[in-house]
Amino acid sequence: MILLHHCLPLSRLVSPLPSLIALAFVATPSGAQADPGLETITVHSAGSSRLERSVGTGSRLDLSARETPASVDVITRAQLEARGDSLLLDAITRSTGITSLGHAGNSASLSARGFTDTTAVMRLYDGTRQYGGVGVSFPFDTWSIERIEVLRGPASVVHGDGAIGGVVNVIPKKPMRAPVRHEIQATAGSAGRRALAFGSGGAIGAQWSYRLDLSADRSHGWVDRGDTRNATATAALRWDATPDLHLQLAHAQGRQAPMRYFGVPLIHGVQAPAIHTRNYNVEDSDIRFRDRWTELSAQWAPGGDIVARSKLYHITSRRHWRNAETYTFNAATGLIDRPDNTEIGHEQTQTGNTTDVTFMGALFGRAHQLSLGFDINRAAFRHRHNNYAGSSGAVDVHQPDPGHYFSAEPYIARARNQAQQYALFAEDRLELTDRWSLVAGARFDHADLSRRDLVAGTLAFDRSYAHSGWRVGAVYQLQPELSLYAQAAQAADPVSGLLMLSAANARFDVSTGRQLEVGIKQSFWQGKGDWTLAAYAITRNNLLTRDPHDPALRIQVGKRSSQGVEGTLSMQVARALQVDANVALLKARYDDFSEWAGGAVVSRNGKVPTDVPQRVANVWLGWKLQPDWTLSGGLRHVGKRYADSANILALPAYSTADLALQWQASAATALTLRGFNVFDQRFFTTAYYTTTQWFAGQGRRCELTLNHRF
Repeated sequence: MILLHHCLPLSRLVSPLPSLIALAFVATPSGAQADPGLETITVHSAGSSRLERSVGTGSRLDLSARETPASVDVITRAQLEARGDSLLLDAITRSTGITSLGHAGNSASLSARGFTDTTAVMRLYDGTRQYGGVGVSFPFDTWSIERIEVLRGPASVVHGDGAIGGVVNVIPKKPMRAPVRHEIQATAGSAGRRALAFGSGGAIGAQWSYRLDLSADRSHGWVDRGDTRNATATAALRWDATPDLHLQLAHAQGRQAPMRYFGVPLIHGVQAPAIHTRNYNVEDSDIRFRDRWTELSAQWAPGGDIVARSKLYHITSRRHWRNAETYTFNAATGLIDRPDNTEIGHEQTQTGNTTDVTFMGALFGRAHQLSLGFDINRAAFRHRHNNYAGSSGAVDVHQPDPGHYFSAEPYIARARNQAQQYALFAEDRLELTDRWSLVAGARFDHADLSRRDLVAGTLAFDRSYAHSGWRVGAVYQLQPELSLYAQAAQAADPVSGLLMLSAANARFDVSTGRQLEVGIKQSFWQGKGDWTLAAYAITRNNLLTRDPHDPALRIQVGKRSSQGVEGTLSMQVARALQVDANVALLKARYDDFSEWAGGAVVSRNGKVPTDVPQRVANVWLGWKLQPDWTLSGGLRHVGKRYADSANILALPAYSTADLALQWQASAATALTLRGFNVFDQRFFTTAYYTTTQWFAGQGRRCELTLNHRF
């Protein structure tokens, strides 16, 4: 009853499904071999602990999670399907200590280990970064994703600047040397949600294989005028030219029209529950993202001791916003003022190549691995806007008349930033004894950056940035299933987004940070369970914050730090019961930070940085009730966060619960009923633009999903 309460009536929920069910069965060729089925519980057989899986995000040496001296999580395809997370951000934030600051301006913003936003927590797509810290808008759904790897802590030694808090690598499904199989999935749910997806892949001949995934969805949203619609297509073709050489051409593209919602303001200093679903944006608001990623990659393994990899890629992104984005309650009039009508356009391109070679052999009679490589790219960014000037007038708090967008300032191209970047990197692993190994790495990054003022026709600035990152770690195997590790690392974060850097901010240098981390990793019950525990301390210097005198500018301040403990547990308690849980506890502080407040400089030393929860926990259980029925559910807790650096305005802690019931109708077909936030917990995800404008989280919703494989 909880799943259906306040959801659409069941007749409306399932009304579009009969035709989709018929389509799925008609599409099954006569005599086709059935797929082994859809399993919602991840079952670990003996010796198959997740700690033994290779994790490319933590190293270029093809190390397993146990061999990597760092904290690494992997969200598998089976877990994505069990949890029903169709949005990428929902899936990522089930990882240890990761929370979202996502909003309609930048859906990729994350928080990890006390550090926030895209210049501190990096997002990759299949190991490739979109350079410049502008904000990543692709991918956004999980249908085409095989797994998500999350490396917590500084990752500059592997992926470059902008990853002092961690890095999230989204890895798509790829061609496989297996019989051709197809999959279709249809979903109907609350708020008019409709989604349809198709996937296909396998071998087509002795040397060729392919992968194709298509998905589309739309919804009325959960706020007034909250319509959304999205579509994604990914395709890859692989040629195994010889047993040692394969090439792959991959292309992915997506179109998004996200919910045009920018939160709700505080009323008399507090949040009013009655307005959480109100939308104060204008009627003709617009948000559109279009992204294309094309990649040609090659891997050559001549013999068993050398592996060479290279990828050539081209990325284009077009983003457009036209909204009334700032809302302030006016106590004198009792209305909501909307002072800033904003129209922005991003035109971003990036072309690059990443190449590395790994050598495996012996040094002084001990097993040894060495990886050497380089990364080079050229990026361009054209920024259009209206000087963020204009107003569509004040509106009523409870019954806002949205009106239309207006700005007297022209929407034109005003600046173009260009960057040429190269990096050299190396990693090394040496087994000192049968139990003790050392892992070290270093990376040098260099960028030439220029900005041209397109209105004045002049060069605004032309300068270079350079920095080095390194990591030294050790892993000691106390027992075959139990390992200890320690590492020290230095990383760097860019000064804001380099491709959006203004002339006023170009004088700043990069922010630097160091981390010390120790941890333990163990598998037990013959690989049916594993747990990890990590403790860390990170210090970051020369960070940037908004100038209190001019929010369009940033200033470089002193230091902030965080210390924390993180734990994970994955365990098959019984044949039919699987448990996955994680918890993150941290203490984040400004150590040297002052700002203007009330006409004076005020120290914020000892205060908690904004948007940083100091308690985050997740748990997910899957229970196979009967051979064909699976009940699963999860809890998520996010601790209190602050909207301001004075720690006066607090976004309250919240906990949400999800439930799912799946019926395996046949070996190839499953029907799943899901409820998200089933207790309808009211919560806020972040503050936006001002400390008094907060994003309300989504309330209770339910979905019915049909999945058929053939």
